[in-house]
Amino acid sequence: MGARPMKVLVTGGVRSGKSRHAEELLGTADDVAYVAPGPSPEHDDADWAARVAAHRAARPANWVTHETPDLAGVLATTAGPVLVDCLGTWLTAVVDERDLWEASSDRVAGVVDALLDDVVAALAATASDVVLVTNEVGLGVVPAYRSGRLFRDLLGSVNQRVASACDEVHLVIAGRVLRL
Repeated sequence: MGARPMKVLVTGGVRSGKSRHAEELLGTADDVAYVAPGPSPEHDDADWAARVAAHRAARPANWVTHETPDLAGVLATTAGPVLVDCLGTWLTAVVDERDLWEASSDRVAGVVDALLDDVVAALAATASDVVLVTNEVGLGVVPAYRSGRLFRDLLGSVNQRVASACDEVHLVIAGRVLRL
């Protein structure tokens, strides 16, 4: 992406083109570590499994895929460019793995904040280009269920913390990119 390492957060709505834009930012690199931190595609959701398979098939063959929610670990141990897609699926995996959907908001926020401390520290320490994808939240209706409100509030906080550790934030709407 440039002479000095860049950290870019790409945000936007679902199906806005943000993943494609993120991949284009690192498209000329041949040693990209692609981090897919979401829920395991093996769980009982055929649509999710198909979506994961389509993403896998679209990636360049020379990119190395890490299907793990350990963002800090990958950032700390990878020498080349890193693409994380996406923080929303990372958050879902974190809450799922720890069975926190019914926990108090304060407890869930504490767990997420502690993990995020490690992610932000690793992001600041890496000498690699990093592009992180996330969903923009809070532009629509208030979710009807507690889990939706919890997710929206947590992801909004995650996005703010990660954006503060990045050099640029790109907002993607209908395939168009606005650099903030």
